[in-house]
This record gives sequence, structure tokens and C-alpha cells, in this order.
Amino acid sequence: MEFKLIIKKLNNTLTGDEITIFNEWFNESQIHKNYFARVKENHENEVKFVDKEKAWFEIQRKIKQKNKTKFYWKFAAAASIALLISISFIYLKNNDNLENNNSVVISKSIEPGNDKAILTLENGADISLEKGKKYSSTNLESNGEKLIYNTKENYSSKEVKYNYLTIPRGGQFFVELSDGTKVWLNSDSKLKYPVRFIKGKSREIALIYGEAYFDVSPSTAHKGASFKVHTQMQQIEVLGTEFNLKAYKEEVEITTTLVEGKVAIGLGDGIPKEYLKPQEQSRYNTETKKMNIAVVDIHNEISWRKGLFSFKNKPLKEIMVVLERWYDVEVIFKNKETEDITFNGVLNKKQRIEEILALIKNSNNIDYKILDKKIVIQ
Repeated sequence: MEFKLIIKKLNNTLTGDEITIFNEWFNESQIHKNYFARVKENHENEVKFVDKEKAWFEIQRKIKQKNKTKFYWKFAAAASIALLISISFIYLKNNDNLENNNSVVISKSIEPGNDKAILTLENGADISLEKGKKYSSTNLESNGEKLIYNTKENYSSKEVKYNYLTIPRGGQFFVELSDGTKVWLNSDSKLKYPVRFIKGKSREIALIYGEAYFDVSPSTAHKGASFKVHTQMQQIEVLGTEFNLKAYKEEVEITTTLVEGKVAIGLGDGIPKEYLKPQEQSRYNTETKKMNIAVVDIHNEISWRKGLFSFKNKPLKEIMVVLERWYDVEVIFKNKETEDITFNGVLNKKQRIEEILALIKNSNNIDYKILDKKIVIQ
């Protein structure tokens, strides 16, 4: 790996391919990690060591690099990126704190989202689930960060009874259904599912709105019973797979991204089903009733499940929608032209929103104000 990639990493200017190269090098040995830590510390303190690059080549000479492993999109890069992101020095180098920047006004710190949800039981009762609060009944239990149903009682011979899991803005949650299917729910989402599935029938649930990542228990483990996910205008039939489904009520597109396995997307009677291959994404426009399928960057699409924001040439308008949901804020653009400015970056969802906004500001020379729960982009 070239030394310049370390500097690009410190400046948060790595491309997608360079991120992969850097992560592979970083995780090869503790020596690499220690070296990067020293360079980072020197960079932040603006200390100039003339032998930095010399030391780099000495490390390269002593350590025989392994052959680069093939990039697999199932989160390997995402997991390592989360450890590396550090952006504060970009804007703190020239400002003691954010409040001293005359072009930025902050009246109140905004905290990032966390694990929380509302569980609606079959009798209509609402249970608040949040970190630090435990809840249990005869067939489920929660530690406040996830909800687990009893897989020993996954089938019922009686009528189906439904629970709902509602994730507010500024929240996220994990649920394991009674058949062993795992579901990660993003902010502002709602899932409907049976407490127990009906024996001999297909396993059917519904994403009422929002975004969810599914790791589906295969049909072979349930005597061939298929798994179906309904949205307002789609039915996705699954045979043991992992996929991401996004169907926010305020957005005109429903996107289905296949990570592995196979899914069939149905749009109604008389309309042929569309089949997705791994790394493909369908985008269905609810207004034009048209669907497009294309190969996409899987990591970029599902990084949210690993605690990351991955923005690849995203316009600020789309980025701010994501931030609004996670930080439970309102974003207003005073200049409509600013909405179309694009930004590249992979950021940790645990960061304060002030840090993310400062990075965008320094990258694009865009000013902003934070007034309580409202962000005004100048």
C-alpha cells in the first residue's frame, strides 16, 4: 500500500476502492495499526516528523504483505471502517470549538439515535422498549436492545395473532421472530408479524413503512414453508436469504437490495414476477408503476445495519433525510441549489450531528445553523 493512502485516510478523501485497500492493510497486523495511530497523532498535533515516510517503507520491507483477499461485500469493510473514522481534527484544527465559528450557530447539542421501539401486543397494549428496561412474557423477552420470540413455539394450529414493532425517529431495533428470522429495523419504521406462524402455511409479515434488513430462516428448516414480506405495493417471496427493503411512506420509490440468496418480487395479479440476483437492487416507482433493476454497491446500501452512514455521491437533500430520521431533527434548505450539492463519506452513526455537519461544511463550504431540533442549511 502507498503511504499517500494513509494521508488520504486522515483527510477523509479515500475513494471506495482505496477504503478497501486501506482496511485490508490496517487489519493485517498490530504493527500496521500502531503505525497508523502514531501518524494520526502526529497529524492531529501538527507535529512534523521528517522520517515518517522513511519509517513507512521500513515497515513495508520488514513485513511481507499478504495477497489481497477478494473484497466481499458482506460487511467486512464496514466493520473495519467503523474503527477508523475520525473527522474532528478537520475542523477543530482552526477552531477551539464549534461555537467560536461565526458562521455556525448552535443552541443545543443533538444526540444520535439509539435502541428503542414500541411493541404493540395482540391485545392492543403498547410496551415501551429501550436500553436498560427489560420486558418478558410467556413467549418473548427483551433486554431493551433486542426482542426475541420463543422459537420452540414457532407454530400454532389456531388463528394467527399479530404483534407490531414501531421504531420512532431517532431509534433502531432488532427482533428475532418465532421462526428464527432476524430483522434489523431502521429509524421511522413499522413491522407487522405473527406471534406464531400457522403450521403448513407460508410465513408472512409486513413492513408497513420504513427500512428493514432481513436474515430469513430458510424454508428447508420449516418443511418448505416460504417466507413473504408485504409492503403497500409489493410482495417479496423469499427462500432463505438476506436482503434490505426500504419503503418509507414519504418516498416514491421502494427499493429491495439482495445480499445473498434469491427473491421474487410480485406487483399484483397478472404482472410477471421480477427475480433478483445477489448484489442487485430493484427500484419500484409507486407513481409511475415502473421498476428498474441494477447492480449496486451492497456495502453502500446496507451500511446502516453496521452503524455507519455511507454516502457515495449523494446529494445533500437525500443525506439530510437520513440525518433527520436518525437524529430526529428537521432540516431546512434556505437555498434550493444547495440541495443538489453532492458529498462522499463513510461516517459513524454514533457521532454527534455537529461533527457530521462540520465535515460537510468544510468539504463544500456550506454554512448552517442549529436551533434546538431544527437545522438550517444556508
